[in-house]
Amino acid sequence: QVRLVESGGGLVQAGGSLRLSCVASRSIDSMNSMGWYRQAPGKQRELVATFTSGGSTSYTDSAKGRFTISRDNAKNTVYLQMNSLKPEDTAVYYCNVHYKNIFRSMVEVWGQGTLVTVSS
Repeated sequence: QVRLVESGGGLVQAGGSLRLSCVASRSIDSMNSMGWYRQAPGKQRELVATFTSGGSTSYTDSAKGRFTISRDNAKNTVYLQMNSLKPEDTAVYYCNVHYKNIFRSMVEVWGQGTLVTVSS
């Protein structure tokens, strides 16, 4: 099974920037999807940004224009560049992938999460 390790979270002031990284334990070339989710205290986990299998990207409305998802296949890594951070962006951010295993079954994997705290 693929393992995901996130890093890059921390404490930042409003208006600041952070870049999150998600390193996969194997090639990400054939992943059906890769993305970032977040879960704020007392709220449900929500999609922030994602790559689909066709290579297109999708963002939640609150992230558009401020966040950018990117990938480096050679490093098996997906990034989330977050600019103009707001206190409401405070959450645990999770990396998520979907891929087909050797039995052609779809598998979903989550990372352990990285905490982002934005102070006002």
